[in-house]
Amino acid sequence: MIDLGISKMALIGAVALIVIGPEKLPRVARTVGTLLGKAQRYVADVKAEVSRSMDLDELKKMKETMEGAARDVHQSIQTNASDFEKQLTDDGSSALSTPNEAYVRYPEYKLPQKRWRLKQGAMPQWYKARAGVRTKALSGAARVARYRPQKIN
Repeated sequence: MIDLGISKMALIGAVALIVIGPEKLPRVARTVGTLLGKAQRYVADVKAEVSRSMDLDELKKMKETMEGAARDVHQSIQTNASDFEKQLTDDGSSALSTPNEAYVRYPEYKLPQKRWRLKQGAMPQWYKARAGVRTKALSGAARVARYRPQKIN
């Protein structure tokens, strides 16, 4: 951009002080500062928009290449499957005597129903009573009555 050194900045400040005057200089400096800030924000917004558009273009290209690769894989799988089916129908008809021998059904895997968050401990009641573990919820009135200070006679 513009190469301004300290000596040049001092010269510009002195000329501005003489031309504008010491009364109006703070207001002019504030205005110049706000304008420079707006210009910097505008440049940053433009840079961000350009980088966003470049990223979007790269993503579109990547999407196209992935879709093409997926189509190629799908097509090759279909051709291999059709070749395998042809081969199976040609060779497999004489080899297998009954259709039940061709397919053996195994049971389907089912995830165990473990819910570790709902695990309830088997703590004995006598231990709960001795340790002071609450087994029942107290209402508000019962809690007040329980913790009310004792009357001294």
